[in-house]
Amino acid sequence: MEHKEWMRPEDIERRSMEIIEQEMPAGNWTLGERAVVKRCIHTSADFDYASNLYFSPGAVERAIEILRTGAGIVTDTNMAAAGINKKVLGRLGGTIHCFMAAEDVAEEATRRGITRAVVSMERAAKLNGPVIFAIGNAPTALLRLDEMIRAGELVPSLVIAVPVGFVNVEESKERICTAGVPCIIARGRKGGSNIAAAICNALLYQTG
Repeated sequence: MEHKEWMRPEDIERRSMEIIEQEMPAGNWTLGERAVVKRCIHTSADFDYASNLYFSPGAVERAIEILRTGAGIVTDTNMAAAGINKKVLGRLGGTIHCFMAAEDVAEEATRRGITRAVVSMERAAKLNGPVIFAIGNAPTALLRLDEMIRAGELVPSLVIAVPVGFVNVEESKERICTAGVPCIIARGRKGGSNIAAAICNALLYQTG
């Protein structure tokens, strides 16, 4: 039976964005930042992202330009990687990297007594070209990124720091906030792989 009341996916998204726009609190975001905030709210139905998202100056605009040159995106979970729009990224010449499930990464992490996320970030630091790091799960990934950034071993194009949880989550985000690199951070405990992917997509959709 045909259900005429069913809406098409694109109509649902458009209507959702209209509702979000109506309910958005006032803010002093740039147009690019506002698009990121709205996409996070759309993904989570949580308006707290209107207050907890921090943008370093020019981070969104810089990220859009970097993506247009074919930047790679590194995630700390396969879930985040799966949620990123690969069609748009591929059209721009970019690729997604997630080393978390690699067997040799797990073996090295066990041998060194550290998390796979730490090893994954070390692998990612060896990638060529501009790289955006989208971290939505592992605070240890952020802590290792922070160490490498401050040691001059890594200069990421952007760090999306949005792990969710309780242990080392807030601290790791604040470290990235003061690391001197372009960043988008969900301050506090909230975040997740879905939010990391949402931010990536919000940036990708602004590449034109």
